Formats: sequence, C-alpha cells, structure tokens
Amino acid sequence: MEGKKFKILAIDGGGIKGLYSASILKKFEETFNCKTGDHFDMLCGTSTGGLIALALSLKISASDICDFYTDNGEKIFPKHKETWLPYFGKVNHGLVKQVAKGGKYTDEGLKEALKEIFGDKLVEDCNNLFCIPSYSITEAKPKVFKRDHSDLSRDNKAPIIDVALATSAAPTYFPMAESEFYDNEQFVDGGVWANNPTLVGLLEALKYFVGNGKPYDSIEILSLSSLSITGGKKTGLKRKRSFIDWKADLFETSMNGQSYFSDFFMSQIHEIYDVHINYLRIPSVSISTDQEDLIQLDVANKQAFDLMKIKASEQALIFEKKDKIKELFTTKKSYII
Repeated sequence: MEGKKFKILAIDGGGIKGLYSASILKKFEETFNCKTGDHFDMLCGTSTGGLIALALSLKISASDICDFYTDNGEKIFPKHKETWLPYFGKVNHGLVKQVAKGGKYTDEGLKEALKEIFGDKLVEDCNNLFCIPSYSITEAKPKVFKRDHSDLSRDNKAPIIDVALATSAAPTYFPMAESEFYDNEQFVDGGVWANNPTLVGLLEALKYFVGNGKPYDSIEILSLSSLSITGGKKTGLKRKRSFIDWKADLFETSMNGQSYFSDFFMSQIHEIYDVHINYLRIPSVSISTDQEDLIQLDVANKQAFDLMKIKASEQALIFEKKDKIKELFTTKKSYII
C-alpha cells in the first residue's frame, strides 16, 4: 500500500538506567494520553531495553514499568559491603565477586522481579512484533528473539521470562541465562553486540515488511538512548589496566561504543538507501562529573532514581514538542497481530 509507514521503537540497554528510558516514555504517554505499544509496529530492545520492550508489547504502561525499576532495583542490584584490606585499602565485596567468584550478583532478585511483572506469559501473548538481541554462548553467535511472523515459527511458545533473562545476563554482573525451552542453551546480554538495537529492527523491517513487493514503503524509527557518561575522561590515565582498574567502565565502554556506531550508521543510511527511512534518536543528556557515581549500570538507590527521573523529564520536555514525536504517539500502529 502506497504511503504505508512501518514504525519501530528501539530502546538501548543500560541496567538500572532503564528507568531513564521508561520515564521518558511515561511522560510521552501522559502527554498524548496513550500506551506506547499501541503506536509502534515493532519494538526492539536490548538488555534493560529488552525488558521495557517486552512489557510494552504486553500493554503494560510506562508508568508501571517505572515502578518496576524503583520497586525492584535494590532487590536486583543489592548493595555490597566494603572491607578494609592491607595493601588494597577499601575493597567492595561486589567487585571481589565480580572478579573471582562467579559474578557480582545472583539472578534470583531479577527472576523474582520478572515473575511479578510478566507472570507466565509467553511470546505469543505479545501484541507487537519485536526483536530482542541476546548472544548464544552455546552456539557462539548472536541470537535475536522475535514475535513469530510471516514464515517464522520459532519463539512464540517461549516464556517471556526466558527471553528477558537471556537479553539481560550481563557478563560478570549476572550468571549466564539458561533456558529449558531452548534445550538448556546458554545466553549472555545482547549488549555485547547490539546495545543499540536499531540496526536489528531496521534489517528485520527491510527483510520482511518494507520495500518493493512488501506491504510497507517507508520506515519510521524512534531510537531511545540510555543514560551514558558523555563527558569523556581526562588525559594521562593509567595505560596498563587490569579488570579491577577498568571495573564497570569495561562493559559500559563497549556498550556505549556500539550505541554510538549504530546512531552514526542510521544518520547516514537514510541518505543513501532507496527506501525512505525517517530516523530520530533521543540521546542521553549530559552527566556532570559529580553525578557519574549515581549513573551506573547497577547503582540502585533513591538518589540515583531521582536523578534519572529528573534527567528524563528534562529530555522529554524537549522532545515532546517535536512534530515527529507527536505524530508517532498519536497515530496507531498498522501491523495487527
């Protein structure tokens, strides 16, 4: 059908910082009196963004998703004690576990929280197409969980909790996810290769839905960043670094780099591809040096929650005035499950 637009929402990973992304969507839902899932044909999300995408696809409001983070954040990422050791100084027990004892956290708190929000729902219960990146350790290749469509019949009977755990099993933070539904295949966080899942959604749309001989002729993409440390580092840092020196920066640097590349790619592809692609990215806001300690993958406390909400409100107020945001959140999705 001429002029038919395929609408994609893509949400970055970022641990507890998913509260920032969900809070922006909450503000849009309040402004436009809607539920996000009713307005996008496909939802793409990685790690914490995957949890948000799955919830939206079940018609869970962004407000309830925000409550999921604030109510469960400290259960998912419990605070660790610190010990003073000779020669090492103050040592965080979580860092010791992350380096040498099987991961910084168990996934029991995460599983319990996911059970509360998803229950026993299956992929087939979702109301949107979706792409949720993970990485299969068993198969040594990327894995994208999808709501079955066209000739695809693979994931619809999978428990949503299995998909959520597979996309969010951040290496050294959580244990690998293992799914009985997938014959005990083991997975880690999709952020290792697709922290910004925009390209995953774009390729899926072009392969199955948009272009010559397909039902849609253009693509609308809203890409939603997590909060990230955007100020960079000073020069003269220690060059020879162990895992302990890198700490959280090791995983976060990889995630941020991949997200930036995807954004750069999207800023160029719409100019050279013959299918019309309208792309809008809501980036991270600036984080001051004094705020960096609160804006981490696993810092879950009231101070961090309040700061994320403030930053989200600031960004939402800017973007809700844009015509493209109004159009996206006031026109319904056209792909019917």
